[in-house]
Amino acid sequence: MILAHLDLDAFYAAVEELESPELRAQPLIVGGDPRGRGVVATANYVARRFGIHSAMSAAEAIRRCPHAVFVRPRHSLYREYSRHVWSTVRGVVPTVEQTGLDEGYLDVGEVARDFLEARVVAEAVQTAVRAATSLTCSLGVAPCKVVAKVGSDARKPGGLLVVVPGQEAGFLAPFDVRRLPGVGPKAEARLRAAGVETAGALAALSDDDLRRLLPGSVGEVLRDRARGIDPRGLEFDVERVSISVENTFERDLAERERLHEELRGMAREVAERLQRTGQTARTVTTKLRYADFAIRSRSTSLDVGIDDPQQIGDLACRLLDRGLRDRPGALRLVGVGVSGLAAYRQLTLDAG
Repeated sequence: MILAHLDLDAFYAAVEELESPELRAQPLIVGGDPRGRGVVATANYVARRFGIHSAMSAAEAIRRCPHAVFVRPRHSLYREYSRHVWSTVRGVVPTVEQTGLDEGYLDVGEVARDFLEARVVAEAVQTAVRAATSLTCSLGVAPCKVVAKVGSDARKPGGLLVVVPGQEAGFLAPFDVRRLPGVGPKAEARLRAAGVETAGALAALSDDDLRRLLPGSVGEVLRDRARGIDPRGLEFDVERVSISVENTFERDLAERERLHEELRGMAREVAERLQRTGQTARTVTTKLRYADFAIRSRSTSLDVGIDDPQQIGDLACRLLDRGLRDRPGALRLVGVGVSGLAAYRQLTLDAG
C-alpha cells in the first residue's frame, strides 16, 4: 500500500486571506467572539507565533495577542473552496477518502509503482492545488494511514515527507505519544503517569504493561500504531453523488455571451453522462472562479429530476448571471454540476 495524507494548511484562515489579502501580514484568528465563550477554529501562522492554536478559548487568544484580527467562520465559503480542492486532487489521484473539509487520504499506489514515483505524484498534487486555488497543503506519504498522517503534520506548512517501508517505527519513535491518532486525553494521562511519553516508548511496552495501562483491544491497536502497523485501507462511498464539468480559460472572460456558450457546452456533457447512466438530477450548480482566485457557486433545486441539456444549460446560465450580480468581475473558470441524482427517469405528462 502507498497512501498519502493531505492536510490543507490553516485552511479557514488561508481562505480568509485569499478573500482579503490585507489580512496576510496580520495575526488572524477564525473563531468565536473573544468577549464571550467562543473558541479558536484556526489561526494563521502569524498568530501561531503568539502561541495561539485551534480549540484555545478566544478570550485566551486575545490576551496573548491583543492586536489579533478576529473573523467569524464562513462555513459555506469554506465548503466551496474544499469542493474545488478535492475535485483538483481527484484529477491527479482518483481514489480519495475525504475525512474533513481540509484533510483526507489518497490512494497514491493507484497511480505510482513505488515510493519514488509516489513523491512525484505528491508534488504534483501540491502543485495542482496551489495552481487551482492558491492554497497550500502538506502531505505525508507512507505505507499506512497512521504514519502518513503524522508525516503530513510534521511537515506543515506546505511540506512533503515520504516514509518508506521498514522505516515506520523509527520515524514515529521520537514523536510525543499524543501525536498518534487514536490516543485521547484519558489514554494520554495513563501513559504519561507511567512515564510513557513517546510513540517509541509505547511501542516498546510489554504485553503485561500494556494490559495494565490500556486494557482491552484499544491498547493493542495503539501499540501497533506506535510501531507503524496500521492495516486500515481507505474508506469511501463508491456511489456517485454528483456529476460536474469545469473549464479554466486561457485568459479571463468577462463577455456574458461567451460565458453562457461555455456553460451550455458543459451542460450538454453533463446531460450526456446522466442519460448514459439513466439518471436524473434535481440540483444544478454553477461554479465561478474569479481572476483573484476567489470561488463562488450558485445552486437551484427542482421538484422533479431532469436530464435535458437545454434545461440544465438554462438553469446554469441563470445561476451565472445571479452570481455575477452578487460579485461582478472577469472569470478564470466556470463549471456546471448536478446533484441529487436518482437512478431512474421521472416521467411527466404534457398538459393538454
